[in-house]
Amino acid sequence: MLISKKKEACAIPELHYGCTTVSLNLPSGRAYDTLTYGLEALETSPELSQNRIREALAAPIGAKRLRELAKGRSRAVILISDGTRLCPTGLLLPPLLEELHAAGLGDDQIDIVVALGAHRKHTPDELKRLVGTEVYARIRVHNHSAASEDCVYMGTTSLGTPVEINHMVADTPLRIATGNIEPHAMVGISGGVKALVPGVASKRTIECHHALSLTYKAVPGIPYNPLHLDLEEAERFVPIHFLLNVIVDHDRHVLKAVAGHIAEAHRKGTEFAAGWFTRQVTELYDVVVVSAGGAPKDLQMYQALKALRNAAAFVKPGGALFLVAECPEGMGNGLFQHWIETMGDRRKMTDKLRERFVLGAHKILHVEEVLHRARVFVRSSLPRHLIELLGFYPADDLSATTQALLQNPGAKLAVMPFGSLTYPRHHR
Repeated sequence: MLISKKKEACAIPELHYGCTTVSLNLPSGRAYDTLTYGLEALETSPELSQNRIREALAAPIGAKRLRELAKGRSRAVILISDGTRLCPTGLLLPPLLEELHAAGLGDDQIDIVVALGAHRKHTPDELKRLVGTEVYARIRVHNHSAASEDCVYMGTTSLGTPVEINHMVADTPLRIATGNIEPHAMVGISGGVKALVPGVASKRTIECHHALSLTYKAVPGIPYNPLHLDLEEAERFVPIHFLLNVIVDHDRHVLKAVAGHIAEAHRKGTEFAAGWFTRQVTELYDVVVVSAGGAPKDLQMYQALKALRNAAAFVKPGGALFLVAECPEGMGNGLFQHWIETMGDRRKMTDKLRERFVLGAHKILHVEEVLHRARVFVRSSLPRHLIELLGFYPADDLSATTQALLQNPGAKLAVMPFGSLTYPRHHR
């Protein structure tokens, strides 16, 4: 496993910032640790990515090959991740379509639904980039709508989550889920059933499920928790018939692919992802500089907060975090921004959210969690007033601010170049 390495240098490698990079220049001789993900050097290339996907489809886990499952089906729907995720959807769709065509399904019998959850819908140009020009020209691609009138009620889980699913998805006889697997702070692990809930569920379903996070907690990388089990129970009302998931690095290279039964295939992928993206918390630092990892992980503050929460596990109580996240789409959620701009103070906000969970605004709980531990400085294109109303400090000069935070020669510094993909693992 990659471990922290002490380095003495005047500059670290460029940190990803949107589609560009920024530099952090440090005084000569200033030591720092690099906190990143990874088990070992693993060969990657576009060709290897394609081969790993095709190999997974040819040898599915716990299920028949897709071309066999699809025989005799009148229609199929493929659920895909939205543009805030690293999933290389453009690589997954062509071999999936080949499997469906081999079963006798034509292009007009296949639909693709972007599993937006409660995220914003995509423009036609964004949809085309997401699935690829050729696929977009042949197959119908739809934005999911989380409005209850666009979903159908299928049942209620034992924890009280009403399962309302996109009409088209619920009505289609063959449902295929895609996505990427990485640790997840709320449900333990992403991928798998998350394509269905929250992916193509109603806002009511998503809000009820997310509200469970006030009662139950998960450990990143481990799916055995009430929130993930709730998702698995929801899937039984609207079964996913075939899964294709990948584990990718920050450049979207496929490290591993799994296909087949929704639970069995996902479990295999989870074992790999949990080891790859979590690292032991062995030391705490006075200052942690964290990049969300660039686009798409820093498209919005709504998404970039995940990197900040990961970094907070590695900073000393009372220390400083410096988040590098461009956020060209601003806050990423209108309700989140409205609360920040209009509500009296964070204490009032968090009290209201603990009294009644509000999807979108719930990110304020994550902000409070981080600020309870450390001061936060932000290099971002967000308006200054939003950064300050979040309780953070705007800091355009990454190097000067970091050096000011390190005035004590004994202060320990760590840099997280891919904070959204580097999750803490504590001793158990």
